[in-house]
Amino acid sequence: MATNAISIIPLDSSASRSELIGSDRGLGKVWASLHMAARTDSAVLIQGETGTGKEIAAKAIHEESFRKRGPYVKLNCAAMPGGLLESQLFGHERGAFTGAVTQTIGHFQHAHTGTLLLDEIGDLPLELQPKLLRVLQEQEFERLGSNRTIRVDVRIVAATNQNLHQMVRERRFRADLFYRLNVFPIALPPLRERREDIPLLVQHFVRKFSSRLNKEISHISGEVIEALRHYDWPGNIRELQNVVERAVIISSGPNLEIPSGVLERIVAGDTPMLTRTLDEVQREHILEALRQSAGVLGGRNGAAVRLGLARATLEYRMRKLGIARDRVVRVGNAAGWA
Repeated sequence: MATNAISIIPLDSSASRSELIGSDRGLGKVWASLHMAARTDSAVLIQGETGTGKEIAAKAIHEESFRKRGPYVKLNCAAMPGGLLESQLFGHERGAFTGAVTQTIGHFQHAHTGTLLLDEIGDLPLELQPKLLRVLQEQEFERLGSNRTIRVDVRIVAATNQNLHQMVRERRFRADLFYRLNVFPIALPPLRERREDIPLLVQHFVRKFSSRLNKEISHISGEVIEALRHYDWPGNIRELQNVVERAVIISSGPNLEIPSGVLERIVAGDTPMLTRTLDEVQREHILEALRQSAGVLGGRNGAAVRLGLARATLEYRMRKLGIARDRVVRVGNAAGWA
């Protein structure tokens, strides 16, 4: 059945700020769960594939809860090594470790009376998990380098794209922490399981990026919508958003123009990302940055800057992904790097 073309209505300044867009059929159960979770103060565990909108769902819970006037703080547990992550969570005293020249307040204190989102909770190092469990149970902790107990009032929302049940069975995640986080589980469906929401999402992103880029796009052809609905979207909503943003950038008139080659690949069902893991994609991205920087990690032209990461974070991810810098440099030298 052919899909009708879409006329784009300009953004309404009074429209909801939430980007958790979907129909009752596509997201009805999720909305009901979010509303129910917002009325409690229990820990929430949001699970879903990469790009399904876990962070947006967490923010929606906070904004509908009685803590909405309090701070909303988020921390990505996969973005830094364990030592630095502990300091980010709990803070540290001056002199607690080399380089600790001032007292630093952690995310738990920053989130006092509000909500703390712990994204990528499956990447939390095992040695930190008992400390997090204690804060969840007792609402108290000590900064690194201090014996003074600090009490906080924080609601925890955790998010992950990993199977924590499996990680518990493999002893890569503590069972007691999992059960403490899994008080109110919410599962976000992948975009391929809610195709009826794709036209709504496309309209939303066209309005968003048209407003931001000062474009006047008022029409999306039925052919484009039909093609987008039949693609599997392995990167989920984030991938769709990126495609629409590129389309808005290249569109010169009132019609949305899909970038050259993208629509053809979608129509052909070319979805190579379905067979690649997130780690494989990250590994390839880091290796490309290392090739471009001739194996240099730091400095203005180093791989860390190219990737938008701190050098310590890049080194941590390289170790995690099994990327040996000396091997990268040897390969680069053989290829003629300067």
